[in-house]
Amino acid sequence: MAQKSESPTNGNDFLLSSGGGDSLGLPRLQGTIGPDVVDIRRLYSDLGCFTYDPGFVATASCASRLTYIDGEEGILLHRGYPIQQLAENSTFTEVAFLLLNGELPSARELSDFENALKRYSMIHDQLTRLFSGFRRDAHPMAIMVGVIGALSAFYHDSLDIDDPRHRMVASYRLIAKMPTIAAMAYKYSIGQPFMYPRNALSYAENFLHMMFGVPTEEYEVNPVLAKAIDRIFILHADHEQNASTSTVRLAGSSGANPFACIAAGIACLWGPAHGGANEAVLAMLGEIGSVENIPQFIDRAKDRDDPFRLMGFGHRVYKNYDPRAAVLRESAHAVLKELGVGNEPLLELAMELERIALNDEYFVERKLFPNVDFYSGIIFRAMGIPVSMFTVMFALARTVGWIAQWKEMIEDPDQRIGRPRQLYTGPTERDYTPIDRRS
Repeated sequence: MAQKSESPTNGNDFLLSSGGGDSLGLPRLQGTIGPDVVDIRRLYSDLGCFTYDPGFVATASCASRLTYIDGEEGILLHRGYPIQQLAENSTFTEVAFLLLNGELPSARELSDFENALKRYSMIHDQLTRLFSGFRRDAHPMAIMVGVIGALSAFYHDSLDIDDPRHRMVASYRLIAKMPTIAAMAYKYSIGQPFMYPRNALSYAENFLHMMFGVPTEEYEVNPVLAKAIDRIFILHADHEQNASTSTVRLAGSSGANPFACIAAGIACLWGPAHGGANEAVLAMLGEIGSVENIPQFIDRAKDRDDPFRLMGFGHRVYKNYDPRAAVLRESAHAVLKELGVGNEPLLELAMELERIALNDEYFVERKLFPNVDFYSGIIFRAMGIPVSMFTVMFALARTVGWIAQWKEMIEDPDQRIGRPRQLYTGPTERDYTPIDRRS
């Protein structure tokens, strides 16, 4: 993989001409890897026009040193490290440190970081009363948006975004408290008492303890499940400028406090087109029903005129394969083996669907391989995590990426408040008509 310079540099200008004969040389910027970008900041001032890019799919909104994706080649790098290596060798807290600070931590740095997260893992006791304001059947993501946003009302000592220490404390608080709040949202929904974090446990172990432990007996963390959860967190930690990350950056560009920015990211992630993919996998498996029905649904998936689609196969970004899926496939099979759920119909169906799709020429030729959502949905189902919590798990993991992106944006001297333009297609100027003259 060819490396370029470490910061954006100018290449040859891109010449753009207007309909009136005016032309403008737009700088071509080069990153360290990946496609060049055309700097269009002078476009409106010099030529009087904007670009039109619905969804911003061809627009770079920022320069970032955090995450690089090559969807054609199936590459995902965090600070230059391949996701496969991080998932195989690191812990989630180590990856969190990497994303926040740019380098992998030393043993001492990691220990200090993990101890800091443990100190911040509890939430203000008054915040626990906020949960009772929600209905028992409230979606956990609704609770997450409300409670995370409310953190700004309790932690005034970390709201000054221009103070580096405030930014650091807010970052640590959000990463540390997210598992606590997520587990409390689950416990509230099922009527069980909240479980508080324990400093003797790792990040993933603590989450399982708070999710499934009860005060009346000691909860023994299964190391296979803890490793699978930790790996899921790593694989979802950051994914470049996706919808929720862009939302966090856009909210942050106005100077909003970090808790409000992350609440905005959670709200965006809640959308089924973004964070609900692993929920859709379980819904699809339920629709298929049994192993005997798989051939029928495989045929339907191949029929362009049939609306049915195999959820959890292929990926909008990865046109080759999802590099996270191969790693999580191993964890999915390890969890199923550990829990002995081979006779659970839905999970048996998922494994058979995986086997058929991986060997069917139609899917292989089109590179429609199982993606990370397929395997994470299976793991959550096997562990007994309800479907309503799937997107919460995603938000928990992605918080570190959101925070790292927010921190990078705040520290970027080129950052400005977000203000997308539009192509106006409404009426031209017209005079107001009094109501008695309107037909």
